[in-house]
Amino acid sequence: MTAPHAVGHTARAGPHARPDARARPRRRAPSRVRLDRPEGNQASGTAVAIRPGSYPPGARGGFFPAQLAVVRDVLAECDGVVRWGGDDGRPYEALFSIDVPPDDERLTKLVANLRGWADDPGAGPGTPLDVTDKRRRRAAEALERRQKSD
Repeated sequence: MTAPHAVGHTARAGPHARPDARARPRRRAPSRVRLDRPEGNQASGTAVAIRPGSYPPGARGGFFPAQLAVVRDVLAECDGVVRWGGDDGRPYEALFSIDVPPDDERLTKLVANLRGWADDPGAGPGTPLDVTDKRRRRAAEALERRQKSD
């Protein structure tokens, strides 16, 4: 089963069909990147778009509920340091970015946790945990509310 997203949409049918240009991420010269938008974080190296062709900007609903629960769990483990583009007014579900200034203590703590998780396979967010655990769900839902209200 494939996640519901816009890959493979075509502008016209037939043997000479071309992918719909709206389904592809737009490329910009570095000097034309708008740094006041979440995508601008990519230019600074503080954001990444994961499978951008599968989750086009402006589209919602690219994840199944179980996948979304894992995304929310990972975000909650990151303690608000990482922002998901799916929570923005104009969603971009492929985009994950650092959402705190460089001197934020939570960033330092997250980096230390990530290094520890790298040394301990099976540890950290997104690993076999019960993402439906009430405590984890409350934390994930609270973060979702905070980030959607920004």
